[in-house]
Amino acid sequence: MKHAAFAGRLVMLGFGSIGQGVLPLILRHIDIAPDRITIVTAEERGQEVAAEYGIRFILQAATRDNFADLLTPLLGKGDFLLNLSVDVSSVELMKLCQKLDVLYLDTVVEPWAGGYTDPALTPSQRSNYAMREEAIALREMAQGGPTSITAHGANPGLVSHFVKQAMLDIARDTGAPIANPPPAQDRAAWAAIAERLGIKVIHIAERDTQVGSQPKKPGEFVNTWSVDGFVGEGSQPAELGWGSHEKALPPDGYRHGFGCDAAIYLMRPGASTRVRSWTPLEGPMHGFLITHNESISLADYYTVRDADGAVRYRPTAHYAYHPCDDAVLSIHELAGKNWEMQPEKRLMTDEILRGMDELGVLLMGHAKGAYWYGSRLTIEQARKLVPHNNATSLQVTVAVLAGVIWAMENPRLGVVESDEMDHARILEICAPYLGEVVGVYSDWTPLQGRGVLFPEAVDGQDPWQFANFRVT
Repeated sequence: MKHAAFAGRLVMLGFGSIGQGVLPLILRHIDIAPDRITIVTAEERGQEVAAEYGIRFILQAATRDNFADLLTPLLGKGDFLLNLSVDVSSVELMKLCQKLDVLYLDTVVEPWAGGYTDPALTPSQRSNYAMREEAIALREMAQGGPTSITAHGANPGLVSHFVKQAMLDIARDTGAPIANPPPAQDRAAWAAIAERLGIKVIHIAERDTQVGSQPKKPGEFVNTWSVDGFVGEGSQPAELGWGSHEKALPPDGYRHGFGCDAAIYLMRPGASTRVRSWTPLEGPMHGFLITHNESISLADYYTVRDADGAVRYRPTAHYAYHPCDDAVLSIHELAGKNWEMQPEKRLMTDEILRGMDELGVLLMGHAKGAYWYGSRLTIEQARKLVPHNNATSLQVTVAVLAGVIWAMENPRLGVVESDEMDHARILEICAPYLGEVVGVYSDWTPLQGRGVLFPEAVDGQDPWQFANFRVT
């Protein structure tokens, strides 16, 4: 079905795996002529896909010096800029879109090239926390202007809507059903629900089991989604939303000293920081604590403050990511080479033989212990549903599609984060492309199986302390 009709022009900036995967979804579900779409990208990759759909393809990198001159002739009032690029400042693009009266969506708050690892910046200054603060600082300027959705892919993005649905499920199953869920803009009401349910920790718990026909070679980084994107965020300091139940900062943990104060960072890269987590099919696992925007936005969104402004309740929130096995080997090699990128990169697509991406949210500390809610999408299902996708990319591309449609349906909201969008509408659009969507309760805690083989100090009084999750 066509979810929306769009009379304006759509410019896609960047055309990697997500751009190529979302294009057929846009043409399938949005009434827009192909000649109204333009792709602007720094790489030749994907040119044949653009030609397959009759889409104009401009091979030109957007830089700090030329981005405004490059994009302004292609955009006007009522048009849409879909930013799927790397190394281009999301904040500067959002400013341009507000100036031109253009709708906007990105999947991550991206800095200019080198921003993730700039030695001139402190770890705090190059954190996702700082980038998010810079993006949401545009709210006042953008109030009443064209909708700019920031950080809406699978995660960040889709997982924020999973959290709301999971909370409603827990409320129903613990005898406190919510007849009329509050609108997403009512942050206080949703935060009060989370506090009432007693949710202490939220993991974005993901296990990718996709396997290819060609094993990883030495000197090669292999992944099921953007290699540059994964290495960039994995090289940043590990970050997590910091809950009100936590008793002490980690020894290498620091607050930022500015902004909403909902998160902390660790003095080590996310790709070298592991945490205990759980998904229904994988069971207990060790995941990487990769920095992500949703770790901060979820903790901020679900904060409850007393009348004097003091924080009374906030959940701890972070990513717990177990990528495909070849990507794990790639990270191990990358770290061993002092975080210098391998000379070769390979994105797994057609060579994938089997496997799935089990992506969901794990809400812990409530009356029923732990609850995982999310998507189980196999490579076979992804290939049948949409061309140019694997299981990992489709969970991202359909969330991008849903965000684009939601912006078209709500065009004058200024700067919007995923947590502030209607979760039911987003899940309605995404559902046909998510494979099996399930909710599963568990009695798992990070203390299970701990004993003489795991002698590190733990807090047995409260299993939901971050010290119990962290692998040392």
